[in-house]
Amino acid sequence: MRELDRLFERYLDRAWRQAPATERAVFLRLLEIEDDKLWHWFMGHETPADAELAQLVDSIRALPP
Repeated sequence: MRELDRLFERYLDRAWRQAPATERAVFLRLLEIEDDKLWHWFMGHETPADAELAQLVDSIRALPP
């Protein structure tokens, strides 16, 4: 989905370089999730059961456009 790509690009442009290795690992796990599930998470319709994924989703959603 193009919208998800834009969110991920925003994270990569603004946060990836200074992110600790643990957060980078969580982001790589996030990339393995199916698009429809990611869409529900990023739109706020569902929350990931995994606390690390939930934290990162919230952080990415909070990045300014």
